[in-house]
Amino acid sequence: MGKKILLEHIDKPEIKGIEGYIKYGGYRSIEKALKKMTPDEITEEVKKSGLRGRGGAGFPTGMKWSFLFKGSDKPRYLLCNADESEPGTFKDRLIMEKIPHLLVEGMIASSYALGVRTAYIYIRGEYMYILRILEQAIAEAYAKGYLGEKILGSDYSLDLYVHPGGGAYICGEETALIESLEGKRGNPRIKPPFPAVAGLWGCPTIVNNVETIAKVPFIINEGGETYSKIGIGASTGTKLISACGNINKPGVYEIELGLPVEEFIYSDEYCGGIKGGKQLKAVVPGGSSVPILPQRLVTKTAAGTPRLMSYESLAEGGFQTGSMLGSGGFIVFDEDQCVVRNTWNFSRFYHHESCGQCSPCREGTGWMEKILHRLEHGHGHMEDIDLLWDVQRKVEGNTICPFGDASAWPVAAAIRHFRDEFEWHVLNPEECTRRNYGMGVAAAEPELV
Repeated sequence: MGKKILLEHIDKPEIKGIEGYIKYGGYRSIEKALKKMTPDEITEEVKKSGLRGRGGAGFPTGMKWSFLFKGSDKPRYLLCNADESEPGTFKDRLIMEKIPHLLVEGMIASSYALGVRTAYIYIRGEYMYILRILEQAIAEAYAKGYLGEKILGSDYSLDLYVHPGGGAYICGEETALIESLEGKRGNPRIKPPFPAVAGLWGCPTIVNNVETIAKVPFIINEGGETYSKIGIGASTGTKLISACGNINKPGVYEIELGLPVEEFIYSDEYCGGIKGGKQLKAVVPGGSSVPILPQRLVTKTAAGTPRLMSYESLAEGGFQTGSMLGSGGFIVFDEDQCVVRNTWNFSRFYHHESCGQCSPCREGTGWMEKILHRLEHGHGHMEDIDLLWDVQRKVEGNTICPFGDASAWPVAAAIRHFRDEFEWHVLNPEECTRRNYGMGVAAAEPELV
């Protein structure tokens, strides 16, 4: 049984309310931070911990905090990115739904460290029921003196608000989130300037993910060095993984980074193996935006070493033979799954969610969806596979934000590792049509425009 930092008391129903949360050690970090530590000391502990952003990029949190511009009288802001919209990812929802005070405590401690007096939790629009849970937790924190003026008798004051988005995946990108919070359309900004210099309303701003902020109380209570000893190498601490797909035990698991991928899939403690006793075909290890790994590269790297649940091990070999830990959306495919169909499904999502600001993404996501639709539905040609490869290549790296890359990487990896499956779709149009339309003769080919 691995170390649990976030989910240790998840099975205690009373932990949802502030009295139960305090009973299990909640809000101790606020007492310690305000009475025994300076803001800079907290930032140093976060640096020592090696904590990396848990939203997908994995950037060192303490380093990001240190970028916050201090040569200005402008107010500073902390924004919690709770816009959890990555297909296959549902870990942050569990924290907010079951242990909302953990996030509130993390926001208070982090805000104090950053010199923030007003903070926001930007929550996914579809999580409206969780918004009400968070607002209740915030109200309880105000009533107990953990929020508001002169917290716990100190000179520090903080106001915390929850702001719902409109259900746009693009607002998970930090500058699009800021635009949306300002009341504008959620389009990503060109960087620089970075939010740490000019973010919300042109003021220094830090944006962190729910899971990232929820780790801060532990680091304050136990120390950054203690946290850094959990995990492996530069992948320190624990990670929440949203496991789904063709497994016996889908759900959210807190693992120590460095756990072998094979153990995570087949151990009864975690996924419990492939459903129905079928064979593993592939895994998408970090949410829909990361490259798919075929079975031969899931449990072992191309070099033959065991593949581990860590930032470095999953990325070993680059995108030729590796992938990314990403947001921790772990999607498992069994032997019966169609990679072309699943890739088309991802592409439908990215085409729908593109903000349209950048031409390569606006046009490229649509082309990729249409080509994949054509292949999946029995209208494909061999040259379509190369055309699809060419389109994704022209999208990647040519957009303001990483959304374009996120739409291209799954397509590139699918072709790289499963080209024979794409060719099968071209050579067996009647079977493709039968699977999708229930008939044996292909309908008229849709126009690719």
